[in-house]
Amino acid sequence: MSEVYASRRTRLRERCNASGSATALISRPANVRYLAGAAPRGAVLLLGRREDLLVCTGPPDDRPSEGRPDEALRVHCLRRPGGDPAVAAADLLVGEGGDSLAVEEHHLTVARHRELRSVAPGLRLADLGGAVEQLRVVKDEEEISCLRIGAEIADQALGELLESILVGRTERHLALELERRLVDHGADGPAFATSVATGPNSGRRGHRPTDRRVEEGDFLSVCLGASYRGYRCEIGRTFVIGTSPADWQIELYDLVFAAQRAGREALAPGAAFRDVDRAARQILDSAGHSEGLQELTGHGVGLEIEEDPQLSPAAMGKLDACVPVTVEPGVHLPGRGGVRIDDTLVVRPEADGGPELLTITTKELLAL
Repeated sequence: MSEVYASRRTRLRERCNASGSATALISRPANVRYLAGAAPRGAVLLLGRREDLLVCTGPPDDRPSEGRPDEALRVHCLRRPGGDPAVAAADLLVGEGGDSLAVEEHHLTVARHRELRSVAPGLRLADLGGAVEQLRVVKDEEEISCLRIGAEIADQALGELLESILVGRTERHLALELERRLVDHGADGPAFATSVATGPNSGRRGHRPTDRRVEEGDFLSVCLGASYRGYRCEIGRTFVIGTSPADWQIELYDLVFAAQRAGREALAPGAAFRDVDRAARQILDSAGHSEGLQELTGHGVGLEIEEDPQLSPAAMGKLDACVPVTVEPGVHLPGRGGVRIDDTLVVRPEADGGPELLTITTKELLAL
């Protein structure tokens, strides 16, 4: 993997040089991990003039879930407790004779920016912008493999839950059980806070589990994800509890399923972000559900659960191959509940079989 990290840093350095900066300070944790192999708490990465440094407050953890620093990097641990690695990195750069530094302004706090100015008043600071985030959009096969394993873990945890007795249990209890099962099956932990929504809560995006108990006839919508070696996937499914679904439940489910399928089928290299969103959204619009629809039909995933690209009506840009995204339309009817169906897929060309579905739990409307 050392060659992979070195190649990523080289590509970033080329972008920095093109914008007039010979060095860069990376502080956003996911970006540090992408370029360095690990992101110990508070650590920063300095792309220096002579060598690259991972600057930390202490020795990195040796746990696989935390990643391991690239062996080609020199790790510099602060001697003074409570010191700021970003400030220390700027000081080291000045000591090497550096006069300019590109920083991630979207991540630096005002206080940290001020401290950098204080310790290195002669250093010219430039904005690196989202250069690293842009590099992260297209994944290599090692990254996709981590996402694939995470999806298998999430599928397994969800499948086991569906085999248990659900009636009478609370949303909160079910969410905690799912997160425990993720870890039992090898995940670093949940990719995000697990959402379990029942009855009138079902179908809400990002619903926080409550003490409401599962009742017969409820819609049950679940959204969970596993983090594996830092990479995060997502799956969402909706079921009916304890009885045959009512006509309105079947109708609503079929509608959201059709929208989700249209979004999945629109995924292809060169497809505009907004066109993927439109493929799913127009099916729900035409059925009279334009109000209250979520802003995004889907988004990228990787070292963070919400990355670029954004699949939304106003999104600019086109998909590339090897970009993992979610497709997750949903409809919520106030007071009644609703449906969400969510998959993680990897954009692939038609010659390679089209989009690769990572989350494979059935999308049939099951009565549990």
